[in-house]
Amino acid sequence: MKNNELTLLHDPVLSLLEALYPEQDNQTLTESILSLARKWMADSCSHPVLSESTVYLITYGDAFTETNVPALNVLHRFAHHFLRETVSDIHLLPMFPYSSDDGFSVTDYYQIDPALGNWQDIQALSGDFSLMFDCVINHISQHSSWFTQYLQGNPSRQHFFIEADEHADYRQVTRPRALPLLTPFVRQDGRQVHLWTTFSDDQIDLNFRSPEVLLESINILLHYAAHGATSIRLDAIGFIWKEAGSTCIHLPQVHQIIRLWRLILNSVFPGCRLITKTNVPHHENIRYFGRGDEAHMVYQFPLPPLTLHAFLRGNARWLRAWSHSLDCEALPDGVTFFNFLASHDGIGVRPTENLLEEEERDFLVSETLRKEGRVAWKDNGDGTRSPYELNINYLSALCEPDDSNDIKVAKTTAAHAILLALKGVPALYYHSLLGSENDLAGMTSSGINRRINREKLVLSLLATELVDPESLRCGVFGNLNQLLQLRRKHPAFSPHAAQKTLDLVDAFFGLERHDPQSGETLTCVVNVSPERQMLQLNCSGTCLISGCVFTGNLVLEPWQVVWVQHSGE
Repeated sequence: MKNNELTLLHDPVLSLLEALYPEQDNQTLTESILSLARKWMADSCSHPVLSESTVYLITYGDAFTETNVPALNVLHRFAHHFLRETVSDIHLLPMFPYSSDDGFSVTDYYQIDPALGNWQDIQALSGDFSLMFDCVINHISQHSSWFTQYLQGNPSRQHFFIEADEHADYRQVTRPRALPLLTPFVRQDGRQVHLWTTFSDDQIDLNFRSPEVLLESINILLHYAAHGATSIRLDAIGFIWKEAGSTCIHLPQVHQIIRLWRLILNSVFPGCRLITKTNVPHHENIRYFGRGDEAHMVYQFPLPPLTLHAFLRGNARWLRAWSHSLDCEALPDGVTFFNFLASHDGIGVRPTENLLEEEERDFLVSETLRKEGRVAWKDNGDGTRSPYELNINYLSALCEPDDSNDIKVAKTTAAHAILLALKGVPALYYHSLLGSENDLAGMTSSGINRRINREKLVLSLLATELVDPESLRCGVFGNLNQLLQLRRKHPAFSPHAAQKTLDLVDAFFGLERHDPQSGETLTCVVNVSPERQMLQLNCSGTCLISGCVFTGNLVLEPWQVVWVQHSGE
């Protein structure tokens, strides 16, 4: 779109703004937004479309280390050497200067953390991989210049934060943490204020009721897209609008803002994808698709806990019931799910509401604690608390500490085979791809529970382990690489190919994927149990993994995976 064509955005932008700010001069605000769009307008922009070869790696910019080498350079070396044939996109967790929460308390949205490198390192990485940046826009660090200027009385920042009545009733507010909602601060003029802090006292919520904050957010998104982001993840996005007497999550204004961001990005950087991160039950999560005018992808949050539960119980009944509900779900055109098992956060428990009974959620909690993990709790607003997430490495959660490496490899491979077979786009956390286990020392020394799954890896040592056939890392990485290489060759694994969940015995989880253009059909089955099981299917074909011919009956070993290619007739 040429610059003069941006005038076509005027009316749609104005309409969205009038819903957000009915008392504002929205004509002036509209012109300010269009001016920003013109500033960032690119001459040309093309991004790969989503396909069966789209796979994301989730990683920190400093996940891999070498002495005296910038972290982003080390990541680039690792990815170039080990991931060129399997991974298309790299999700860089926040790589900006920060004060806490391992990057999620940003002090400056426009700079790269000097400990990682610089924008030139990002540009170099984007030459080999598509990149996803984090937009941590619900809150900013109390150590940021924005907040310092607010405390000092700078007129340009006076409406950037939410001053609240400490005596008001906040019991309806959805709380992701069992921490105070408001934090007191003293301004330079001596006035004490209580500010909204959803996540911690170092993470000060931004006030999207202020058009100045909205303008700044648009500039940040365009800045990211201009500097190499082909995808942008909207972190904790459901909380960005607060309304008295409400839950302060998923409010209509949140969706209006995402529509506005999507509209502008589509015009200035066509193909740049928005991914929403909302760790909530499925029916709430998919609202962020809108009518195909909000997120391009949403995180599939029920998948990690339900997959883990299936393997711990040796029973896929609950996972299958949820998957069945997806088969008939009508979604807008052009959207899909961002499927994952592990991430830098814990395994969310709240998304299992209405999917697992209370005793089954309690079982996940007790298993996590038994395997030396931790549990994060949320405040329910009535004096009670509920489990919010399980802090544990995914492989360690799946396996028993005394399992042999062969069993650990088999379980981890089988769980990820489910991830890779499901409709949507798969994303693998670097510790899952590399066969890591609980980092108990890192968690204990830091006092941060999530550090159990955030260990930094020395690249030279990692490279040695990845070629050692006796190591756990080599076994996991080799198996997952095989599945990833197979997946990208088969259009039935396209994010938009049809999916049907199979009704099999509870020891199995099975899917049929079909691509109407190529006519390819794949049947994918995983034995989630520790017992040998007889698989019976009304089809015949060749297993992509083993090369064996399947004629309708096959004994599957514990945690064995089959991907059968057949005619579908």
